[in-house]
Amino acid sequence: MEQDTRPRVNHMEYMEGMEQVDSDIMDKVISARNAYCAEDYTGADVKRALMKDHLEIEDFAALLSPAAEPYIEQMAQKAKQETAKHFGNSVYMFTPIYISNYCENYCVYCGFNCHNHIHRMKLNTEEIEKEMAAIAKTGLEEILILTGESRTQSDVSYIGEACKIARKYFKMVGIEVYPMNSDEYAYLQKCGADYVTVFQETYDSDKYETLHLAGHKRIFPYRFNAQERALKGGMRGVAFAALLGLADFRKDALATGLHAYYIQRKYPYAEISFSCPRLRPIVNDATINPKDVHEKQLLQIMCAYRLFMPFAGMTISTRERAEFRNHVIGMTATKISAGVSTGIGSHSDEVEEKGDDQFEIADSRNVDEVFAAIKEQGLQPVMNDYVYV
Repeated sequence: MEQDTRPRVNHMEYMEGMEQVDSDIMDKVISARNAYCAEDYTGADVKRALMKDHLEIEDFAALLSPAAEPYIEQMAQKAKQETAKHFGNSVYMFTPIYISNYCENYCVYCGFNCHNHIHRMKLNTEEIEKEMAAIAKTGLEEILILTGESRTQSDVSYIGEACKIARKYFKMVGIEVYPMNSDEYAYLQKCGADYVTVFQETYDSDKYETLHLAGHKRIFPYRFNAQERALKGGMRGVAFAALLGLADFRKDALATGLHAYYIQRKYPYAEISFSCPRLRPIVNDATINPKDVHEKQLLQIMCAYRLFMPFAGMTISTRERAEFRNHVIGMTATKISAGVSTGIGSHSDEVEEKGDDQFEIADSRNVDEVFAAIKEQGLQPVMNDYVYV
């Protein structure tokens, strides 16, 4: 992998053109993360939290601690009750579509990073339409549009055109692209986007600096405040995630939960959701893998999210095994992807050229197979529950 000769800019200082929002949320979240000592909590703290109907921040912190591991069964049972109370037996289905894998960032753990020698590709509007038409034929009514983080190759107007095409085929359109300013989010909302997902990756700002060596993604606060700018731009919903395994996963889970919590309090109308991704192997570097976050810990985190923010949606990724995904739907997860590819041009046979994947997936089931698995658990697969008037 070639060296990046760009100067290392201060990862806490905004670059030119980056919108700054008047918000104290980042300071509160980072302060709480840095102060969090998971080993300080006891079984008594966990039991006390599990007896409550509404959790405080300290209760959430206790449920993320090692002391909570012997109580995961109780956490799971209560999480299942909360999920049923707020979401019934519904499980929402969607699929991501990657339309470009060009990237200008140097993130050491990502298959799309600008110095990784992969086959780069960008779909044109005709190819995007072919891909979306093929996906729509599976019966799905929600799609998540993704790109590598390159404003040069995937500018805002290009993403906007993809949103317009998506609105022809789908009733719900999400975007997971590079962070933008609020006016750009407003433009994409007018083009048809409903919600924005941004992975902060890690909330450890020092670790963040060592992982994001160049590009706009290096700027920690601009990424942190993306959800708030998206809501200011009129987006209906925002999703939060840390990439578990990059840093102390308990601290990052706490920070993710608090980030969502404070945004919800500031924007009570916003639809809030969590994603719970772990590291996966990438092209040209099979050593990238979860090291300390096992399925037991992932389940603990998901249960803690559900009990702390019972109204929040939660997505379980194809990064996880089919058996684990089947286990958590209806318990904690309310949304599941199906028919997934993280490569470019992989949904339609009419798109001849293909681009390399961002990472390896662990669950390759198609839409029908995931639909059947949901039904087998006595749950109801839902393609869409939002009606435009």
